[in-house]
Amino acid sequence: MINMRSRISTFTFCLFTFAFPLPMASSALGAQPSDLLSHPDDRVRGDPRAPVTLIEYSDFTCGYCLKFFRETWPRLRAQYVETGKVRFLYRDFPRGFQGPGLDAAVAARCAGDQGRYWQMHDRLFGDDRRIGPADLRRHAEVIGLDQALFSKCLEEAPHTEAIRRDREEGVRLGFVGTPGFVLLRTEDAGQQRPIAIPGAVPFETFQKQIDRLLGTPSPKGKG
Repeated sequence: MINMRSRISTFTFCLFTFAFPLPMASSALGAQPSDLLSHPDDRVRGDPRAPVTLIEYSDFTCGYCLKFFRETWPRLRAQYVETGKVRFLYRDFPRGFQGPGLDAAVAARCAGDQGRYWQMHDRLFGDDRRIGPADLRRHAEVIGLDQALFSKCLEEAPHTEAIRRDREEGVRLGFVGTPGFVLLRTEDAGQQRPIAIPGAVPFETFQKQIDRLLGTPSPKGKG
């Protein structure tokens, strides 16, 4: 029998029950903050030397992750990423270790093997969000992947362990659902506490915290 706590946990998996920045102490990280930036396979958007880093823990099947991608990400990209102020890192947090969420994460990384990670990422969060096996291969064809290599990668799933590590890292940070975000100074990662932003919060929440890390006040009443 499923108890009430389990029901609540399941219901709020895509959207956290709280939506405000939560400073994280080092003891809650399970690692030094600088370890968050040490992944050899980071998928990066923006200037790698940008002063602030934003990390997203996400699931391609999560509706609130889609909300972030469609409503908040374009504004973050225009105001901070494309201007060299923030670099964006994506990490996988599939809801289970089998099923469409994991399949989509594997497909994106397989596309990355051919230099098309972000093209696949954007299609998986795009208007055509179907992610069955045939759909993944169709997406691969649209973005110009070698179909034989892509199909082999899907079948062998060599990236599963790396995806699992991403998810375990998110759990150690305290995230219980998606999306979850971490903001920190790129060069001072080992000296300042990172900021956790759980849930699909408004752009203004990111703006306030990013501007604080940049040392510039956010304009009141603007976003």
